[in-house]
Amino acid sequence: METNEKLIEVLNGLIEINHDRVNGYEKALEEIKDLDTELKDIFRNNADNSSRYASQLSNLVSGFGGVPADGTTNSGKLYRVWMDVKTTFTGQDAKSVLELCEFGEDAAQKAYKAALASESGMDANTRNIITDQQIKLNAAHFIIKKYRDSLKEIHS
Repeated sequence: METNEKLIEVLNGLIEINHDRVNGYEKALEEIKDLDTELKDIFRNNADNSSRYASQLSNLVSGFGGVPADGTTNSGKLYRVWMDVKTTFTGQDAKSVLELCEFGEDAAQKAYKAALASESGMDANTRNIITDQQIKLNAAHFIIKKYRDSLKEIHS
C-alpha cells in the first residue's frame, strides 16, 4: 500500500491526543483519591477507550506504511504539568480535576475536527473510524462537563 505521509501525520496526531487522554485520566485518578466510585469508573473507562482508539489508529498508520506515534503531544505534556501545579495550589478537589479533564476533552475534540477537515486524502474507512471515535469522545466530554457543572451548583 502506498505511503500517504499527510494522512499518517494526521493519524499520528490523533494517536498522540489519545495518549494524552490516557495519561490525563490516569493522572486524574492519582490526584483524587476520594472520588465517588462512579466518577473513578468514568475516568478509567475514558482512559481504556483512548487506549483502544490509539491502537485502532496505530493499525491504520501501519496499514498505510507508516510508523505509529508512541508519545504524547507537547500540549499534553503541558496539560499534565498544569494539572500538577493546579492541584498543588487548589487542593485535590473533584471540581478542579474535572475542569482540567474538560480542558483535555476540548483539545481532543479540536484535534478530531482538524483531522476530519484536513486535506490528507483520507479514505472512507479511515474517515468512518475517526468520525466514530469523535462521536464517542464527544459523549465522554458531555459526561465530564455534566459532572463538573453539578459540582459548580453544589459549591455555588
